[in-house]
Amino acid sequence: MHNANLCKNHSHGPLHHHGHNCSNLYEDKDLLKEQEGLPFVEDYNNFDIVKATQYGLLERCQELVEAGYDVRQPDKENVTLLHWAAINNRLDLVKYFISKGAVVDQLGGDLNSTPLHWAVRQGHLPMVLLLLKCGADPTLIDGEGYSSLHLAVLFQHMPIIAYLISRGQSIDTTDHNGQTPLMLSAHKVIGVEPTRFLLKFNPSIKAVDNIEKNTALHWAIVAGNVSAVDVLLEAGASLDIKNAKGDTPLDLAQQTKNRIIIHLLSEEERMRKRRTSRFLRILEKNEFLLLFVSSLVLIWAIGYVTDLNSDSWLLKGSLLIFMLLVLSLFARMFVGFNKLKYFPVAFMLGSVFWISWTCFICFLPDILYEKPSSVISPNIAWEKAIKLNIKYKGFPLLGPNDTSEVLKLKNDCETPIFQNILTLGESGCLDFRTFCTSCLVKKPLRSMHCSICNSCVARYDQHCIWIGQCIGVGNHCYFVLFLLFLSVVNIWAIYGTILYWSEHCTTTYQQDGIWTSFTQIVSCSPWVLYIFTLVSFHTSWALFLLILQLYQIAFLGLTSHERITLWRQSKHSKRPISLSKTPYNHGCFQNLADFFQCRCFGMLKPNRIDWTKQYTLIFQSVKDRNVHSV
Repeated sequence: MHNANLCKNHSHGPLHHHGHNCSNLYEDKDLLKEQEGLPFVEDYNNFDIVKATQYGLLERCQELVEAGYDVRQPDKENVTLLHWAAINNRLDLVKYFISKGAVVDQLGGDLNSTPLHWAVRQGHLPMVLLLLKCGADPTLIDGEGYSSLHLAVLFQHMPIIAYLISRGQSIDTTDHNGQTPLMLSAHKVIGVEPTRFLLKFNPSIKAVDNIEKNTALHWAIVAGNVSAVDVLLEAGASLDIKNAKGDTPLDLAQQTKNRIIIHLLSEEERMRKRRTSRFLRILEKNEFLLLFVSSLVLIWAIGYVTDLNSDSWLLKGSLLIFMLLVLSLFARMFVGFNKLKYFPVAFMLGSVFWISWTCFICFLPDILYEKPSSVISPNIAWEKAIKLNIKYKGFPLLGPNDTSEVLKLKNDCETPIFQNILTLGESGCLDFRTFCTSCLVKKPLRSMHCSICNSCVARYDQHCIWIGQCIGVGNHCYFVLFLLFLSVVNIWAIYGTILYWSEHCTTTYQQDGIWTSFTQIVSCSPWVLYIFTLVSFHTSWALFLLILQLYQIAFLGLTSHERITLWRQSKHSKRPISLSKTPYNHGCFQNLADFFQCRCFGMLKPNRIDWTKQYTLIFQSVKDRNVHSV
C-alpha cells in the first residue's frame, strides 16, 4: 500500500480519532510525483521501520529488527509497530512482531488504545481474529472509555460485533459512563442498525447508565433516532422507567417536540393498555378476522350505496365518506397497526366473496341458458388462494416460530448460533453475502431475508401483498398456478358480466353509441358495474404477474428479486448486464422442467437442487452438460 492510500483510507477514521496527522507522509518528493502522475521508483531499502510497517514490507522489518530494533518501542507519538500493523491489516507483520516480543495489549496513541481497538475501528475482521487468538483482551477500554464491542457498534461493523459476542464478550458490557452497546447504538448511530442487530442477542433493555440514568429508549429519544425507537418498542422497551430527572420516555419525547416519536410512544402505550383488557386481548387474537369482516362490509356497503335508487350522487358520496370514516375509526380502535399490512389480503378475499355471490346469483342463469357446457366453477381460484395463503412461507430457512426463538438467545458460547458465527468468522465468510444479521444464520444462494415476514426465504421471489406471504422455493409453483386460475375465473366473470348486460339492458353499443350504452348500464344495474370494476382490477394485476412470472421462469431462469437487482446493477454500470446470460438460465424448456419438476414423458430431465442448503451452484449446461460452479 502506498502512503497516499494509507492516509486516504485512515485519516478520516482511526488516525483522526487518535490525534495523528498524515501530512508528514506527503513530504516525500517521489510521492508528490506519484500524485502528479509522474513515474518514479521507490527505494524501500531506505524506509524506517514505521514506514516499512505501514507498507507491509516484512523483509525490511525483519532486517531492522535483526539489526537490534526493539518491537516494543513506541514512536514519538507513543504508537507501537503493532498498532501500525493492526490499523493497516498487516497479518504477517503482526505475527512476526508478536513472535519477537511485542505486547499484544500495549496502549498507545493519544487515546491510549490497544492494537485491537485500532483494528476494530477500521473493521479489519481478520486482524481482530488474529489479535484475539494471540491473547488480546476485548474488554479493555481506551482513552474514550470504549471497549472493543463499543467501538464495533460505534463504527457499525456488524461482523465484528457478532464475533466478539460469540467469543463471550458480554452484550451488556459498560463503558466509563455505564453505557451499554445498545445505549451507545441508540444514541450515537442514527438508523435501525446496529440497534436491531444487537437486540438479537438479548441485551438488557431496562439497563440504565451511571450518570443520566437513561435507558436505551431514553437515549434514542434524545438523539431523535426514530428507527431505534421503533425497534426498541417492538422489543418491549419499558415506557415507565424514569431517568435521573424523573422523566419517562414519553415525557422526554414531549420535551424534544419530536412528533413522530411522540406518536410512536403514544400508540405503543395505547396498545399495551389494550392487553390489560380481556375483551381487547380476544380481539387482538382475531385481528385478521376483524380486518376481513371490515373489508367484507366495506365492499358490500360501497356497492349497496351505488345501487340505491336515489339519483342524488351528492347523497351517495356523503354516505360513502361517512362509512369510510366509521370503518377507519373501527380499524384504528380494534385492529393493530402491524396487522394493517394484511389489508390487501382481506380486500382480495372480500372481493372474491362478493364476486362469487354475484356470479352465482346474476350471471350463472344467463350462462347456463346460453352455453351449458361453458360453466366453470369460480370457487377453483378461491380455493387455490386459500391453500396458497396457508402454505409455508416459501420454504424459509427459519420458520415463523424459529425466528422468534432467535430473539430468546442467551449469551452462551455453546449455542449453535454462536458456534456458527465463530466458524464463519474463522473461515473468512462472516459478511453480509453469507450471513443474515436478522436470523443469525448462514444464507444459501438466492436466499433473502424478508423484513415483513422476519424470515430468510430460500430462492426468494417477492413478498406478495395479495396473499400476505413470501414467495419462495416452497410455494412458487403454487403461486403461478394461483395466478393462472385467478386470471381464468376473472375472465369468466367478465364474460358473464357482458352477457348479463346484453340480456338485461335495453340498449347496445352498435345501436345507441358508447355514451348512451354506458349510462344505460349504470342505471340498469350499478351493483353489476361495481363488481365488474372489481373483477377488472383483480384481472389486471393477476394477468400482469402471471405473464411476468412465466417470462422470468421460462426465458430468464430468474426470480423477480434477481431480475430487479440485475436490472438496477446494469442501469448504474458502465457495462450492460444481460439478464438472459446468468448461471440459472438453462434454456426455455429446461427452465420450465426445473421449475415445475416435470419430465414430459422422459423427454426432459429436471435438475433437483435443494436451495435451502445450496451455497455453491453446480449445474449442467443444456448444450454440452459441462460442470460449472459459481
